[in-house]
Amino acid sequence: MRCRTWLTWTTCLCSLTLAWSIDPNVAKRLSRQEIHSGWLLLFDGESTFGWKTEGDVAVNGGRLIIGGNKASRITSTTSWADAELSAQYQLVGTSGQLHVGQVGIPLATDGVLDGTYTLRITIKGGKPIAWQVTDPKMQQRTGALAAPDQPGTSLISLSVADNHQIVLHSLKLRPTGLKPIFNGKDLEGWKEIPGKKSKFTVSEKGELIIQNGPGDIQTERQWDDFVLQLEIYSHGKHLNSGVFFRCVPGEFWSGYESQIRNEWQGEDRSKPVDFGTGGLYGRQPARRVVADDHEWFTMTVVAQGAHIAIWVNGFQTVDYTDTRPPANSARQGAKLTPGPISLQGHDPMTHLSFRNILLAELPKSKP
Repeated sequence: MRCRTWLTWTTCLCSLTLAWSIDPNVAKRLSRQEIHSGWLLLFDGESTFGWKTEGDVAVNGGRLIIGGNKASRITSTTSWADAELSAQYQLVGTSGQLHVGQVGIPLATDGVLDGTYTLRITIKGGKPIAWQVTDPKMQQRTGALAAPDQPGTSLISLSVADNHQIVLHSLKLRPTGLKPIFNGKDLEGWKEIPGKKSKFTVSEKGELIIQNGPGDIQTERQWDDFVLQLEIYSHGKHLNSGVFFRCVPGEFWSGYESQIRNEWQGEDRSKPVDFGTGGLYGRQPARRVVADDHEWFTMTVVAQGAHIAIWVNGFQTVDYTDTRPPANSARQGAKLTPGPISLQGHDPMTHLSFRNILLAELPKSKP
């Protein structure tokens, strides 16, 4: 199906939307290898969670439809510094744009509607430094820019003008530049809170193991804005633990907590028990518990100023902005200053393993 003139685009928009509404591919998922590699779904195939929307925006048939009768835009609520971005889309009309901060990358097409375009972008310091678009005929066009002089972070957005439409099949991102904060050999760089019951050891496989509780082990270094990724394994049923950040150094169970508890009500994973794995404990429950006990799962935490976002196995579970007055502890208010990362031993039943604990500090300035 082709739209060759301005007069036919509106008709094509209506007919194309009807066709997509019966598409059986309702949700977008990542492969196990993509999850292990740190890829995140920016569009989950079923909602606009994690986005601010303007104009005509809807989810239909597992696709995000941006535009229609008026100019439209979606903008991420999370900013990024260094990352790889991948998008698959169709475009009705002559053009649309994907923006990384102030830099727009054109999404041009000849009006072919029966094929999918693929866009890949390399982001450095909040700026796209290279991109490649592959059209349905496997032809490619590329672009490149110099890396920014002053690294920063940028929001991601997609926009179209009146009577144009982007149909987004998938949009995923992999943060890059993360470095280990656990060496997999010993507990160098970590410090236990004394006088507690948890036992912290490192296995021959390079895993940090926590047994018994309560207990708390903190990094000696401190961070305020960062991307944190780690893999977690719960050895028992519905075990309780947490990944704390912006802690108070030396203070037991302080800071914000990304909850670990793979439990939900009945058969409904959208009803977590005790905030659920990937929930921000005490602030926002996980919108779905996607992890299971006795399986490795990946958790990603992005903390930037008052905004906190969490993904589990690449699915976004939390999108939260702390509007409380600033405080020295996240228990009392919005803690925006640096603090350690810590891992929790919750109770005598605690038995969890952690590995591949990686972190990238985020720059403060925006390009």
